[in-house]
Amino acid sequence: MADEGRSGGEVLGGSRDEASIVDEDIRTLHSLGYGQELLRRMSSFSNYAISLSIICILAGCITSFHVGFCGAGGASIGLGWPLGCLFALCVALTMAQVASAFPTAGGLYHWATILGGRGWGWATAWFNLLGLITVLAAINVGAYEFTARTLGVRLGFHAADASPNCAMIAQIMGMVLITGSQAVINHLGIRLTTRLTDFSGYLILILSVALTAAILAGAGEIHVARLVTFTNYSGDAGGGVWPSGGSLAWLFLIGLLLPAYTVTGYDASAHTAEETIGAARSVPRAILSSVLVSGLFGWVMLCAVVLAVPDMDAAAAQGENSFYWILDRVLPPRVWLVLTIGIAVAQYLCGLATVTSASRMLYAFARDGGVPFSALVRRVSPRSRAPALAIWAVAGLAVAFTVYTPAYATITAACVIFLYISYVIPAALGLMSYGRRCTKTGPWSIGGWYRPLAALSVVGCLCIIVIGVQPPNQKNLGIVLGTIGFLGVAWFAVERRRFAGPPQGLTVRERQWEIRAEEANSGILDRIHSDLERTTG
Repeated sequence: MADEGRSGGEVLGGSRDEASIVDEDIRTLHSLGYGQELLRRMSSFSNYAISLSIICILAGCITSFHVGFCGAGGASIGLGWPLGCLFALCVALTMAQVASAFPTAGGLYHWATILGGRGWGWATAWFNLLGLITVLAAINVGAYEFTARTLGVRLGFHAADASPNCAMIAQIMGMVLITGSQAVINHLGIRLTTRLTDFSGYLILILSVALTAAILAGAGEIHVARLVTFTNYSGDAGGGVWPSGGSLAWLFLIGLLLPAYTVTGYDASAHTAEETIGAARSVPRAILSSVLVSGLFGWVMLCAVVLAVPDMDAAAAQGENSFYWILDRVLPPRVWLVLTIGIAVAQYLCGLATVTSASRMLYAFARDGGVPFSALVRRVSPRSRAPALAIWAVAGLAVAFTVYTPAYATITAACVIFLYISYVIPAALGLMSYGRRCTKTGPWSIGGWYRPLAALSVVGCLCIIVIGVQPPNQKNLGIVLGTIGFLGVAWFAVERRRFAGPPQGLTVRERQWEIRAEEANSGILDRIHSDLERTTG
């Protein structure tokens, strides 16, 4: 740090314990070859809330409900959801160990670089970045469609009746307004963003409980057997969500895209590690807690929806409109209106948190020279201590992606594939070399469980890739293969000679004086300790 007297037990602001923890965080960051550039003020709860906000069961469970229900029926919810969440938990456990050992915004690709070399680290970074940008696009398109189908109809806007061109223009305008405003809030700094995502964490759980209670109260007969009953809703029977003729087993597997898409984005806790107090311990706990809580609350809520369906066949025939059709017939209009407003707010905050996560990943990758114009992209605003250009870059790219592929289902499957590839590359490399090439662990570790859980994560990821490129999402096959081909050519033609990767070994030691000088010039350490003093009074 800029002043060695600030480490250890001396306290310059805030409580002795919290100040010491922050000093330990900064020393850990230095040991990885990076300086403290971002404002470290997020609590353990805030770090958990940002992942909970991105997972947001009020977004994925609602906007992607038809992906499961219109495949194999009630069994896709009762059995498919917990199965998909178990896979997410396996990935989260391996990710949590990585996050504890490397509490940086680019922890995933840092780990992949050490275990597999610069090429694997570079590829992991790009897949993670592309996944975060496409998941931002999917979240905000879903939020737009939800708002248009519920609140928009009440205001006289009927998107379903508009011509394709008008509907496309309206969606693009909606995306610009939604994503642009999220970027503005992020640009203003982590303080405001954290307050909103903390609120989002509470809002999601409260609304999910309220929605579940309201649905069960408005339901007629309850048929628990629906949750384990397989029904072939392919073709017209399921509103054309999936092509007709598929086997029940295959439709069930395709329906796993519902939990796979919803319970994702929990790497946000890792990407905000450099802004979190006690990151090496708080981040892994936040990753796991967000997955467990979202999985449980989401399952209960979705099961309530299936149990309340007045007519399963009629509901499935609605296709993408099935969730809204069910609730229109179960809930009183005023109750549904109040819940709709709350859900729309939660979905907006979900996108807000995703902008935060994606911009921190882009900032970290640019810091190591991994993207074009890295020197500009990595810049941090002196006033807000937020990576301003990175924020606007991810927002603009997310909007642009929706112009290329406006279909919500295609965007959803693409983001799932990209994200889980980035999650599983470090796990696969660790499976082969963990304990040999790298033995570094943080204060939080799963020990001997790492390898079997990594193996399950790899198998699950391969399944997600296969089902994510099936019709009508076959466009994703070209997107994924094109991306892999482009990255391969870029690496061997240019990047393997240019990209140095995260600091390692001698480079880390050589950077220590430079890091301290940069921190002294920015005044970031004084600002962090002043924040601690104000927070604790």
